[in-house]
Amino acid sequence: MGDLELVQATWRLELGEVGDIGQFDDPVLAYDRLAHSYAELAHRREGYLIAVEREILERVPANSKSLLDIGAGDGNRAFRIASQAGIRRIVLVEPSEKMIGQTPNGAEIWRTRAEELGGRPSDEKFDVITCLWNVLGHVRGMAHRSRALGAAQNLLSDEGKLFLDVTHRYNVGSYGLVPTAVRFLYDSFAPSHANGDVVASWDIGESCISTYGHVFTHREIMHLALASGLKLGERVVIDYQDGQVRASAFQGNLLYVFRSHL
Repeated sequence: MGDLELVQATWRLELGEVGDIGQFDDPVLAYDRLAHSYAELAHRREGYLIAVEREILERVPANSKSLLDIGAGDGNRAFRIASQAGIRRIVLVEPSEKMIGQTPNGAEIWRTRAEELGGRPSDEKFDVITCLWNVLGHVRGMAHRSRALGAAQNLLSDEGKLFLDVTHRYNVGSYGLVPTAVRFLYDSFAPSHANGDVVASWDIGESCISTYGHVFTHREIMHLALASGLKLGERVVIDYQDGQVRASAFQGNLLYVFRSHL
């Protein structure tokens, strides 16, 4: 990548030769555009996505009865996790109208953005809350990301768990050794929450759809968790290429298991 791209930290994810380019400032509009191809995109990363689900299922609290999925997409992952965990109460949080159109018939939908979830009146508490595949990375700005996690914390039951997986800014396997080292050094000498801002892009046929994204460091996630009243239970590193659990955080994306600290 060029020097200008490095300074602006605009990395294009899954980039290829394309014809039509659709750039959307609002990630919700981008997902409206790619809704009909969402299943295909998920299939491309099936190994990783299944690995995340496996790790979640091993940690679902016993006797869990309810699941809330924030940024649920087409809802299939939430229903799959709930089915295997014996959970009957499922709520999908999804702001994209076109993505909602892909969800299973009869699914309960809360049509709201993650950062606006706290403004939705609800006394209900959930045993399992998921926010997966870097959904938090489509929430713009630290304040809004903190608001989203704070809302999730408020919706957790006493023994509930929040499962959050994010794209790791220092994932050598995805970005390569030299670019990752440059990122690390840049963050050390010029720290800023905006350093992780990226252009997230998806190739769909002859088209490329792109929008705002953000990739995270562990320190950044822990800062957000502390501000949101969440306590870390566990962190799992999962290789984005093959879904293997890795020992080093530099080898994959990050799956977090949080409980309410309050």
